[in-house]
Amino acid sequence: MYPTLYHAFLDLTGIDLPGLKFLNSFGFFVALAFVFASWTLGLELRRREQAGMLKAATRKVIVGAPATASELVIQGILGFALGFKLLYMVLNLTEATADPQSFLLSGTGSFVGGLLGAAAMAGYAWWEKQRTRLKEPRTETLQMLPSEHAGNITLTAALWGLIGAKLFHWLENPSEFLAFLKHPGGDGLFSGLTMYGGLIVAGAMVIRYFAKHGIPVWQGADSAAPGVMLAYGVGRIGCQVSGDGDWGIVNTTFLGPGPRWLWQYDYPNNVNSVGMPLTDGRPCFDGYCTVLPETVFPTPLYETVVCVGFFFVLWALRKHLTPAGTIFFLFLFLNGLERFFIEKIRVNVHVMGNITQAEIIASLLMLGGIGGMLWLRNKKNSDNGPETAH
Repeated sequence: MYPTLYHAFLDLTGIDLPGLKFLNSFGFFVALAFVFASWTLGLELRRREQAGMLKAATRKVIVGAPATASELVIQGILGFALGFKLLYMVLNLTEATADPQSFLLSGTGSFVGGLLGAAAMAGYAWWEKQRTRLKEPRTETLQMLPSEHAGNITLTAALWGLIGAKLFHWLENPSEFLAFLKHPGGDGLFSGLTMYGGLIVAGAMVIRYFAKHGIPVWQGADSAAPGVMLAYGVGRIGCQVSGDGDWGIVNTTFLGPGPRWLWQYDYPNNVNSVGMPLTDGRPCFDGYCTVLPETVFPTPLYETVVCVGFFFVLWALRKHLTPAGTIFFLFLFLNGLERFFIEKIRVNVHVMGNITQAEIIASLLMLGGIGGMLWLRNKKNSDNGPETAH
C-alpha cells in the first residue's frame, strides 16, 4: 500500500521527493475521480445541447466595476493562509514533512509569509479589476450554455461531497468527532470518509445548482449520473491503494479464479497503521509499517470493477432511455444494488442490529430508483393521454 504519493514514487522509482508527503494517495484518486466526472459531464451536456435538449440561459453581469472591499478581504485571507504555511514549509521542509497532516492543521507557520501572501493575492485581485475598469460600469446580459457550467458543477460537488463524506462518517462514529474536537491538530479531519455521505450531500447541492442556473434538473441529473458512477469506481481505487480501512471481512480461503490477492489481501503499510508489525521482508514505510494479521476480501477492488462496468452500461443507454430522469434513477438503483451486496463481505459499523448505515442508504437508493423510474413512466403515459383504439 502507498499512504502518500511520496511512498509510491519512492518504492516504484527510488526517487525521494519529501514534498509529495502532503499528497495522500486516497486524495489523489478522489481528485482524479472528479476530473473524470467533470469530463463526462461536459461531454454529455454538449451532446444534449447539440440535440436541442438543453439551451443557453441568460444572466446579468456588471462589467467594468472596481474590486469591492469584500473581494479584497476574501483574497487577502486566502493569501494569508497560503503564505503562512508555504513559506514556513519551504524554510523548514524536514519538520513540515515529518507529519504533514498535523502541520497543516496546526497553528505553526510564518507570519511574514502570511502577510506577503495576503498582499500578493489581494493586490492581484485589485489589479485584475483595475485592468478592465470602465469609467461608467455597465450591466450586460450574457448567454451561458449548460456545458460551460461543468467546471463549477464539479467544484460544487467536490466541496460538498467532502463535507458530506466527513459529516456522515462522524454520524457513524461520534467518538471520532469528539476526539477531533479535543485534538484538531491530529489526522481526524483527513481520515474517515463515508462515500454515501458525499454522494447524498453533493447530489443535493448539484441539483440546487441546476435549478439556480436554469438547467433542467432531470436533463442535468441524467448528464451527471454516468460520470458519478465512474467517479465512484475511481475513488475506490484510492481506498485500495491507500488501505484506508474500507476492506472486507476476514477471508482465509482462496476462492479463485485469478491471483490470490484478488481474494485474500493483508494491506501492508495501510494508511491507518492498523494490524501487526510488518516483518516479512516487504517494504516497510516509517509510520505505516503494519499489516493485517489475517487476509481479507479487497472489497474496494470489487467496487471499482462493478462501478466502472455500470458506468459503461449507463453510458451506452444514455441516448436510448426516456423520459429525462430515467438514467439518473437507474444510476440510483445500480449504485444501491452494488453497495447493498458488497456490505455482506465488508467491514463496517452496524447501526441497527446487523444492519449497516450503508445498507439502509443502499436500500433507499434502490427503492428510490425503482419508484422514480415507475413515476416517470406513468407521468409520460399520462402526459401522452389515453391511447386511441383502431
